[in-house]
Amino acid sequence: MKDRQVQVEKLRMDAAECALIRDLATDPKKQLFIRLADRLSLLAAEAERAVAEVSKRKE
Repeated sequence: MKDRQVQVEKLRMDAAECALIRDLATDPKKQLFIRLADRLSLLAAEAERAVAEVSKRKE
């Protein structure tokens, strides 16, 4: 379970890095990093829900 939480945190860190790059990027690449940050944030949220669901079932 701890391994899954580490993966969720990695996704969150990747999303934060993309958001930072997005803020520094110029127009052509800015859109790419907007989409990447949004997608990684969504994946992290979904992964976190899945981890919580599995934890809940084990209780």
